[in-house]
Amino acid sequence: MATISSDAFQLSPSEHLVQLRRAVIASTVGTAIEWYDFFLYSTVTGLVFAKLFFPHSDPWVGTLEAFAIYAVGFVARPVGAAIFGHYGDRIGRKSTLIATLLLMGLATAAVAVVPTYSSIGIWGAVILTVLRFIQGIGVGGEWGGSVLMSMEWARDNRSRGFIASWPQFGVPCGLFLANLAVLAFSQMAGDQFLAWGWRIPFALSIVLVGIGLYIRLGILETPVFSRLLAERKVERTPMLAVIKEHPREILLSAFARMAEQAPFYIFTAFVFSYGINTLHLSRDFLLIAVLSASVLSFVSIPLFGHLSDRIGRKNMYMIGAVVTGIFGFVYFAMLNTRSEAIVFLAIILSLIPHDMLYGPQAALIAESFTGRLRYSGSSLGYQLASVIAGGPAPLIAAWLFGTFQSATAIAVYIAVCAVITLIATALMTDYTGKDINAVGAHDRST
Repeated sequence: MATISSDAFQLSPSEHLVQLRRAVIASTVGTAIEWYDFFLYSTVTGLVFAKLFFPHSDPWVGTLEAFAIYAVGFVARPVGAAIFGHYGDRIGRKSTLIATLLLMGLATAAVAVVPTYSSIGIWGAVILTVLRFIQGIGVGGEWGGSVLMSMEWARDNRSRGFIASWPQFGVPCGLFLANLAVLAFSQMAGDQFLAWGWRIPFALSIVLVGIGLYIRLGILETPVFSRLLAERKVERTPMLAVIKEHPREILLSAFARMAEQAPFYIFTAFVFSYGINTLHLSRDFLLIAVLSASVLSFVSIPLFGHLSDRIGRKNMYMIGAVVTGIFGFVYFAMLNTRSEAIVFLAIILSLIPHDMLYGPQAALIAESFTGRLRYSGSSLGYQLASVIAGGPAPLIAAWLFGTFQSATAIAVYIAVCAVITLIATALMTDYTGKDINAVGAHDRST
């Protein structure tokens, strides 16, 4: 059990504002580093892993096998949510976030030294699978803590959507850094990138972890958790308690992510194998396009988080789901023109519908749980979607295209995800502008 600290209660308004800024920066930078690690794997999967770890498979089968290992990381994310959600509600947000950063960074750096099929046969893929699972555990515990580290320092109930969107901002930052690293090292002459150059971006994770640790060690625990400690209201078994008290919120949070997470990994991971193998576009062209899309998200994610504070969390989220369901058809129609200008525009635009959901999503989910169970509940709800949405999405997309020989089937899949999201979101409670930290606020404990 963490020791009781009153630091957060003794701060003046100006000192509180400084801590809020530090917490937002620490959450955003740390999350960007973790997503760099996770997206780096996603990007390299579509470009390299099928060739190096499944060289004797048919290209389509090899792609399916590579994306199957990729999906393992998503299966592990609810496991990480359960483990670190427990400790986040028991010992604090700060300590738990430091542990997730270390776990994720070390697993990513280890990918840099995994032998390929030519060296140890199928065992290379086995080791890769284990490391991907560890990555998934790390990122599974990261999201909830980073969001709460920012949101729980907010004093103004009318700005939670904007403040909680900043850790979400770490996603495009991580995507940008991952694609930039791969693009930079893919300029190596001949087959050097395929032979060994792809390993360097993974090794660089160690440097980023050092930066993240330095920043996170300098922040205080959140006022919400400090109050729970002071009032001795810390839950002994938070994961069991949240499953018992908030099963509806957990399930709705997971299904609400269908329209956000599944299309995102189609737009940022599957697009590489589809663009190279089907559209015969260059690797660098696709990397630059996704890189550019991630830059646009630097603005759109906090923008839509801010708008959710004005028009309501659910309203903003449901608008995003409708736009996403329609855009899937537009996206593949634009890709299939094979015109580089139109394809580039399609990829640039692809993250805007996602950001309409992702901007308000952190607050929408975290607000659904009481403070003493918030890390466990929000993490579990958020990460369960990885099993039904993000993880299988590129795999399902590859299977649908291979089976029907038409990208329209993938667009239909995206539309179905959007319908599921609309239903789930309609059933959620909107806490926009309400005091979620008031005594007894949506807390079913006795």
